[in-house]
Amino acid sequence: MRFRCAVLDDFQNVARAYADWSALGDRVEVVSFTGHFATEDELAAALADFDFVVTLRERVPFPASLLNRLSRLKLLIASGMRNSVIDYTAAKAGGVTVCGTQSSSAPPLELTWALLLGLARGIVQENNALRDGGPWQSTVGADLDGRTLGLLGLGKIGSRVAQVGLAFGMKVTAWSQNLSQERADEVGVERAATKEELLATSDFASVHLALGDRTRGLIGAPELALLKPTAYLINTSRAAIVDQDALLAALNEGRIAGAGVDVFDVEPLPGDHPMRTAPRLLATPHLGYVSRANYERYYGQAVEDIQAYLDGTPIRVLG
Repeated sequence: MRFRCAVLDDFQNVARAYADWSALGDRVEVVSFTGHFATEDELAAALADFDFVVTLRERVPFPASLLNRLSRLKLLIASGMRNSVIDYTAAKAGGVTVCGTQSSSAPPLELTWALLLGLARGIVQENNALRDGGPWQSTVGADLDGRTLGLLGLGKIGSRVAQVGLAFGMKVTAWSQNLSQERADEVGVERAATKEELLATSDFASVHLALGDRTRGLIGAPELALLKPTAYLINTSRAAIVDQDALLAALNEGRIAGAGVDVFDVEPLPGDHPMRTAPRLLATPHLGYVSRANYERYYGQAVEDIQAYLDGTPIRVLG
């Protein structure tokens, strides 16, 4: 029997270039979808004839309502080893094995600093002016040395962001609901007593928290109002942690200097979404995990997951 494998959201059409799918031989036909399916009905129709599905991060939810419609599905592979939008109970009930892959924290760390530096030094504005015959030097850069970097979250990514900030000569503070003084001392940063203290004292505030009940909507209008008018907010974590409407209002009204955002409530972002035209915003289309090394890891291990499943010994099983 020949199986069919769907690779979702392969926007750059590179999934087959970053792994040796030939290792599966003639047992599996691989089909990449370079567009995004916006509705569950579209997704159910597209995946009806597939045995295996590879999905990127948490962009595509797999609730019970969808899984129950995919009678042929046997194996669902998610990039990363944690996925909050898959109904594992429904998958198990339907005989669907869910597997993951390893993921590196380096790409989102690097993108965090790309956004922060891009904002601080007006890189996009200055580049556009240079190319379009605009003014020679139209912005005045915001300094990093001696300024305060406030981190919401000091986990695997947040702690590495902290190390870079310290290398730039920044004062680094951190806060999260579970952050201990011992952890702050271990990383070499100051521990803010409260979320409010961290925001009020930061020149750059960066979000590095997992999304959950306690962090959803953690940064809303009252929290954004605590930021200095000269402060910048960076979010490469999860969109729902920061109230998107409140952030748009703060940007449109000039209440903060700017924001760098890589995550959105709806992805891909609709063409008429106000985030696409908001002032003082440096935005990227969820590139945090998009790097050569990460893709090689995701798709290479997806092939391994399929091989192991076909051999009757699934690996990296989730749920």
